[in-house]
Amino acid sequence: MIETTKSYFDLADGQLYYETAGKGTPLVLAHAAFLDSRMFDAIWEQLAKQFRVIRYDMRGFGKSSPVTGPLCRRSDLEQLLNHLDITQAHLVGCSLSGEICLDLALEQPQRFKSLTLVDSIPSGFQLQGEPPLHLLEMFEALQSGNIDLANELQIRIWLDGEQREASQVNSTLRKIALEMNRIPVSQNTSFIADMQPVNPLDPPAVTRLESVKCPTWVVAGGLDNSEILRAADEMVKRIPGAQKTIIESTGHVPSYEQPDTFVKLLVDFLSRIN
Repeated sequence: MIETTKSYFDLADGQLYYETAGKGTPLVLAHAAFLDSRMFDAIWEQLAKQFRVIRYDMRGFGKSSPVTGPLCRRSDLEQLLNHLDITQAHLVGCSLSGEICLDLALEQPQRFKSLTLVDSIPSGFQLQGEPPLHLLEMFEALQSGNIDLANELQIRIWLDGEQREASQVNSTLRKIALEMNRIPVSQNTSFIADMQPVNPLDPPAVTRLESVKCPTWVVAGGLDNSEILRAADEMVKRIPGAQKTIIESTGHVPSYEQPDTFVKLLVDFLSRIN
């Protein structure tokens, strides 16, 4: 059993909950914006055997402070890294956190040894076509205060995906996902903090993918939304030397659905980086 240190970091207007474990090169795990740092439970100890792993709850998620207004989330991550005296790290970001990690890696290219982007889009990427199934219905449920329905619909969108029924997803994982997602849904996190974020990267990442300096691995679930898969293709095409892996039979969070497969692939990628 690897010992995990659990702590809070004080920001000017809130707190970030974070955990650390293991020794070696820092490896930062940043969660999707409908879950929290518990999404990494199944890979935490495996990675802590080889790295100094850090995971945290973004504000408005998990054990961190609720949000009170628009945020610059990459600033929160930067402040946490400064607090932990991390000058060189591997970054793993899923969904919105992948966008945040990519933005920060473009701002501070000397700071990151590698970048793993899981079912992410670069900032400034324009989604095309119809919105994901259930998205508009989910917004209506949020606006009417129906937390239970909004929570269920968001899990249908981002965990189940359009190609699966709820019954086709691991019931235990789904139950835990509903518990995690209920926190940001009940706190209205995305509407308050992320619809018009503070200090967005300018110009956005999509205009300068060629400037990414560190080794980059782009990962996507084979059952994820087609626009997420298109964004993965765009990043692999334009980020120098980027590699791509599609993890079949998973949706928006493959590390959550297939943790052993993800860890094996991640460690293999990281082992080739000096």
